[in-house]
Amino acid sequence: MNLVIFSGPPSSGKTSIILKTIDALKSRDISVGVVKFDCLYTDDDVLYEKMGIPVKKGISGALCPDHYFASNIEEVVQWGIKKGLDLLITESAGLCNRCSPYIKEIMGICVIDNLSGINTPKKIGPMLKSSDIVVITKGDIVSQAEREVFASRVNSVNPKAMTMHVNGLTGQGAFELSTLLYEKEKTIETVKGMELRFPMPSALCSYCLGETRIGEAYQMGNVRKMDLGEDDE
Repeated sequence: MNLVIFSGPPSSGKTSIILKTIDALKSRDISVGVVKFDCLYTDDDVLYEKMGIPVKKGISGALCPDHYFASNIEEVVQWGIKKGLDLLITESAGLCNRCSPYIKEIMGICVIDNLSGINTPKKIGPMLKSSDIVVITKGDIVSQAEREVFASRVNSVNPKAMTMHVNGLTGQGAFELSTLLYEKEKTIETVKGMELRFPMPSALCSYCLGETRIGEAYQMGNVRKMDLGEDDE
C-alpha cells in the first residue's frame, strides 16, 4: 500500500482536491481509502462515504492534532492494509501554521489557497516548507498576475517542492496530481521506526494540563515570555 499525507490551513480546499483526485485514481482501477483527522468536528467523512470510499475519522479534541496523528498513524496504516487498499490518504487538520504532519520517505502534500493573503506562505512553517508537492487552489477567482506572484512566494519558501494549480470545483489539474500519488515500488507495510520530518509543536505547561487562571503564579512548565523591553520613562 502507498501512503500520502495531505495537510493545509483550514478551508483551503483539501477535501475537494482529494475527492477530485480520487475520481482520477479510480479511473485507473486504484483502490483508495481516506482517514480524516480533525480537532472538534468534521462531516467530511460523509462526503467520502457517498462516493463509496472507505473512510475513518479521528477527532483530537483538546490535543494538538499533529500529536494525535503521530500517536495513531501506525494503526491507521494497518487498517488500510487490512482493507486491501492500493493507496491510503490521510488528511490532517492544519490550524496553527506550525503544524508538521509529514513523515520521512512518505509523500507530503500541502494545500494552500490564493485567497489566504500574499504573505501567507511566509507565515506557514514545516507544513509548507517540508512538503513534496504544494497544491494551490482557488486560482479561478484571482487574476493571472496574482496567481503568479502567489506561486512565486510559495516557491521562495519551498523551492524544492513541485507547485501545482488544482481547481477543487471543476477538478482541473486533479488528474495530473493523481499520477504523482501512486507508485507500485513505494509500498509500505508499516511506519514503525520512521521519523517525522520536523519536530512537533512543543508545549507542556500548566494550561496544557487544564489550568484556566491567568498570571505568573499559575504558570509553570514550558512557558515563554515576550521581550517587551524597558519603558522610556
